[in-house]
Amino acid sequence: MPATSREVHEPERRPVTALPSIGVHPALGPPDDSVSDASVIERSWDEPDTFAVLFNRYADDIHRYAARRLGTETADDLMAETFVIAFQQRRRYDVSRPQARPWLYGIVTNLVGQHRRAEARRLKALSRASTASPAEGEPLADRVAAKVSAESSRGQLAGALAALPARHRDVLLLIAWGDLDYAEAAEALGVPVGTVRSRLHRARTRLRQALGGSDPTALHEENEETDRG
Repeated sequence: MPATSREVHEPERRPVTALPSIGVHPALGPPDDSVSDASVIERSWDEPDTFAVLFNRYADDIHRYAARRLGTETADDLMAETFVIAFQQRRRYDVSRPQARPWLYGIVTNLVGQHRRAEARRLKALSRASTASPAEGEPLADRVAAKVSAESSRGQLAGALAALPARHRDVLLLIAWGDLDYAEAAEALGVPVGTVRSRLHRARTRLRQALGGSDPTALHEENEETDRG
């Protein structure tokens, strides 16, 4: 993935305790790339403690994504609930898929969907706050705002995101904030890749209109084209 602007203030990470009682299994050791996510999940069917490896790999990413969408306090609960649900549903995981990231992002995105009104209120509040005092407004994004002036456009970007249909916003932010590619976003949402492309195109068009022609997802799109080439 290409480097992006890092003017975003990363949400503060808080301790989370509402998780299953799981620990790192000594036979698996520390979470590294030597054991696939699918292998970890399959082993956890009989040895539940091994599921902690998956938590260690992805908890920070899931928390960061949820915090950008709903704020740190709600993200604490959503991150915990994501892994509780994943743990409970681990026997239903398709172990032919080595990477569990799309599965986990699908779970947390479904949980975000239960807070649609809160997300819309938050975006609108950020839009107003940024318009009133750009220096004090909470930064909204890194990749999504990579091609626009962060200080001058935060309010417009927040308002534009709030105005997007939820299904379009989910695709855009899974790709922009979750760093998923098209196929991973499709897997996360349970839709065809063509649907992801269509929804992303519509979301980008709406954002360009709201942001005076800027293309806030150009960097990711260019990277996708390079990967396919």
